[in-house]
Amino acid sequence: MKLQVVSASDLARNTSAILERILIGETISVMRNRTEIAHIVPARRTMTAAQAIAGLAGKLTPAQGESWLKESRGEFDEEVRNPWG
Repeated sequence: MKLQVVSASDLARNTSAILERILIGETISVMRNRTEIAHIVPARRTMTAAQAIAGLAGKLTPAQGESWLKESRGEFDEEVRNPWG
């Protein structure tokens, strides 16, 4: 995608609209007095744990699922302990 250029004044007047453009993936170059002063780039997308494992359903055998669950818990068990007690 082509780098979009806006003036600092335009950014100040149209911040919401420019942020929407960034949200859909555009990178914005901000110019002041014919000098480039900043690049505003979209944030890297992060994935939640739920999203990461959502695609696993139906792809693991029951044995693989049990093995994965056991490994992911490591040293943890189901017991609830009072951290102050």
